[in-house]
Parts: sequence; C-alpha cells; structure tokens
Amino acid sequence: MIRVVFLRTVFAVLVILTARPVSAQELPQATDVTSADIQKFINDLPRDAVSDRPIRIVNVTGNYQVGVWGVFRPKEFLGGANLHEVNTTEIYYMVEGVATLVTGGTLTDSNDLTPGRGIEGGVSRRVTKGDVIIIPGHTAHWFSELETDIEYLIIRTDPDNRFQL
Repeated sequence: MIRVVFLRTVFAVLVILTARPVSAQELPQATDVTSADIQKFINDLPRDAVSDRPIRIVNVTGNYQVGVWGVFRPKEFLGGANLHEVNTTEIYYMVEGVATLVTGGTLTDSNDLTPGRGIEGGVSRRVTKGDVIIIPGHTAHWFSELETDIEYLIIRTDPDNRFQL
C-alpha cells in the first residue's frame, strides 16, 4: 500500500513540476500505473540480462513527456557505468533487492561506444527496497555491487521530447 501511495505521489509531483498553462480543450489526463501492473510487468521481464523497458510513456503537456520503466537486473550482471548526454532526469524507485549505486564523478575506461568500467570520484550509497534516487541528466551512474537481484522503476522526464510514444 505504501508503494502505491508513493508512486501516485511521485507521478502527481512530476505532473505538477512539468505543467504549463493549457487551455480547457487540451487539459491533460491523469495516467495510472497500478502496483499490479508494475509487478506483472517486472515479473514478465527476461531474467538472463538487464531488462530496462518502458511500462508507460505519456505526453503530459505538448512537447514534455514522462515515462515509467521497469528494470530487472540479475545479481550476476553489474553492467558498465553510464552517463547519458541528455537533459533527461532519472528517478529510481527500488522495488526489491539490495545494491550499491555510485553517482557523479567521471567514468573510467569509457569511450563514445561503450560504458565505463567504473566511476572515479563519485558518491557511493547502499540502496534497498523503498529507496528513491534522483539522477539528473549528464550525471554518471553505476551499480558497483549487487548483493541480490534487483528490481526497480525508473521515472524519466523528457523535456526534449525524445521518447517514442
């Protein structure tokens, strides 16, 4: 129940923060993503690799979109360190599992085609079920350790209208 209330609150805040004045003819509609929708989606993701797929993407006000992704990351697959060269902010909500997430700093051993092997000078934190992490665009991020398989949501804002609906 707390998870449902939290998710609805996050969506409400995102809509309020990204809203612009609109006429009565173009009032945006609220979009629900239920706890049952999320759990079914994550349970159906492949378990043999990192699965990061959109659950729902909505156009909230003209050119501004917000999306919710479901992610399953097996313990055996750390993956590389990323830095997205876009204005998209990512908000992680940990659904299940325990991991160490590093943000900020600079990527190590990366190039334009591959993720980094790690992050130098970042902030490391242990994340668990219920935690929320806000990662602004242009910020390096990396799961440096997975104690268990992890499941999480990523809420992505899209001020540049890059998501495909």
